[in-house]
Amino acid sequence: MCGTCGCADGGYRLDGHHHSGHDHVHPPGGGHVGPDDQPGDRTVLIQEKVLARNDALAQRNREWLAERGVLAVNLMSSPGAGKTTLLERTARDLGGEVAISVIEGDQETALDAGRIRAAGCAVVQINTGTGCHLDAAMVSGALRALDPPAGSLLVIENVGNLVCPALFDLGEAARVVLASVPEGADKPVKYPAMFRRADLVLVTKTDLLPYVPFDVAGCEAAVRQASPGAQVLPVSATAGAGLPDWYGWLLERLGAETGRRATADPV
Repeated sequence: MCGTCGCADGGYRLDGHHHSGHDHVHPPGGGHVGPDDQPGDRTVLIQEKVLARNDALAQRNREWLAERGVLAVNLMSSPGAGKTTLLERTARDLGGEVAISVIEGDQETALDAGRIRAAGCAVVQINTGTGCHLDAAMVSGALRALDPPAGSLLVIENVGNLVCPALFDLGEAARVVLASVPEGADKPVKYPAMFRRADLVLVTKTDLLPYVPFDVAGCEAAVRQASPGAQVLPVSATAGAGLPDWYGWLLERLGAETGRRATADPV
């Protein structure tokens, strides 16, 4: 995370506009450390301050989204697990039924934003530079640029990384983690922090199961060990397998979100 992984260096870009590192919510170094503190104590203090500040901003994002009945989903995985391909297929299949907006997180380029825009979604690209995750401050700026309509779906495609994104609340209502078949079935064991807070785990690229060794049952068992309440769905964005279950999960969560808004603000 910031302060230990190196992503505190520099700023980030929101659709081409540079933001200073201060927007990336980093505490000043050394200001909270006493003379008797050890280096490890200093690291813990910095981490706690970064996360506390981030969590406060995330709560504001959550309230902003809830007021509009927008379902925000934080989509996370290692690089190449199929997040963008899944979003493209989801946009094509559900675009006529629900408005979908996307926040794209990558270190560089707007390639994925172009793909998502071509699929029919409103999209804002965030380039994190050397940063390895999105944070609540970045998402706050993107939300105001996107201004997603009431009752819509917002998907935050996080930077491809199974470590730091797990630590940062963005204000999302749900966390979805992708584990692709070519990666192997041991990802939930190797990266338990990422899977521990997952609401849904999508086992992606299942069309490749005949060609690579992958233990679906073993992967599901590992997910259950990390997050007993998480749902596991095998899917293939290419072949379409399992996608109706994925869409049903999204629409059910969206219905619950809009229902809460209607209850809180009756006409």
